[in-house]
Amino acid sequence: MSDLGELIEEHFNPLVRRLRASPLPIIAAVNGTAAGAGANLAMACDLIVAARSASFIQAFVKIGLLPDSGGTWLLPRRVGESRALELTLTGDKLSAEKAEAWGIVWRVVDDAELQQSAAQLAAQLAQMPARAVTAIKRAMQTSANNTFDQQLDLERDIQRDLGTSPDYIEGVAAFKEKRAPRFEGL
Repeated sequence: MSDLGELIEEHFNPLVRRLRASPLPIIAAVNGTAAGAGANLAMACDLIVAARSASFIQAFVKIGLLPDSGGTWLLPRRVGESRALELTLTGDKLSAEKAEAWGIVWRVVDDAELQQSAAQLAAQLAQMPARAVTAIKRAMQTSANNTFDQQLDLERDIQRDLGTSPDYIEGVAAFKEKRAPRFEGL
């Protein structure tokens, strides 16, 4: 029998850590069943677009395991502790629509539209000011460990920095001139 801890440490944890550490948003497109680590890898991404036929299962308990690949950290933050316990203790399947209603999934689309919808979202995000996008992601991730006052201070400091950026200057100019902005990127 293989050492599951070694397998997780060598393969799954490095991937989940890279997904969470990326300064840019990561989009998961889920088609079919995301079970176990597959569901948790999707939740390690920032936004999930799911096909209507997709489903999510925390099936670990059915084989005598607990969720890995960040599942015990990611799931309660998306759905709350009570729902996370329900999903992990029962191993019940969650439909894409219910996953959307519970906050796991950002958007559910028809199966045939999945790839196009995910690509459109990526294109939309790519047009945004990259420094602001990365700052938003960092501030959102940091908020879980900050007090309210610490978060206010962080927002002030990041806003001060962004308020002197070429993207801010371009964004204000574009707004005044009633045109689409042309952001520089990182």
